[in-house]
Amino acid sequence: MFEIRKIQEQTLFNAIKSASNEETATSIVYGEQEDNDVTWVKSTMARLENCFDRSAVKQIRRDCQCGYGMAEKLALVKELVAASSSIEELGSLEKANDAGMFCTGGELHLQFPFCPCPMLADVDRLDTYTWCQCTTGYSKVLFEEAFGCEVAVELLKSIKVGDEICLMKISPLGTIW
Repeated sequence: MFEIRKIQEQTLFNAIKSASNEETATSIVYGEQEDNDVTWVKSTMARLENCFDRSAVKQIRRDCQCGYGMAEKLALVKELVAASSSIEELGSLEKANDAGMFCTGGELHLQFPFCPCPMLADVDRLDTYTWCQCTTGYSKVLFEEAFGCEVAVELLKSIKVGDEICLMKISPLGTIW
């Protein structure tokens, strides 16, 4: 059985422990007995935000990416890279568009008309973008592997924070083609 909560707890614990220590990780991840996933997500993010500055919070959450379904997505992005000769061309491919990728002004974007995070399925709304930063970590790993260079990923919008879509900007920092 796929237990996303347990996976998220362990991943978050390890990311916090790497940024600080085991005691801090324990107090943030297991600080209260929240049986409800919605309450746990919101309370844990509040504790994280209260213990670390914004930059550290962002990095900790990026380090929480779970890698769920990565192999399939990586194969697709590698296929798109092979079928194109520029970021603009990649962003104009039908398969890229079908997967939520598009290029505007020479910048690659990835969007979703729904929240792809299984942990947030029952969450109506989040107060901040903190939880959603894990998707930037996921996308960074995905696109760096596919592009063969470092990539910066910026979260621009999130449905769970009240935006109409989830949207990221993917910026390769090296040569792809």
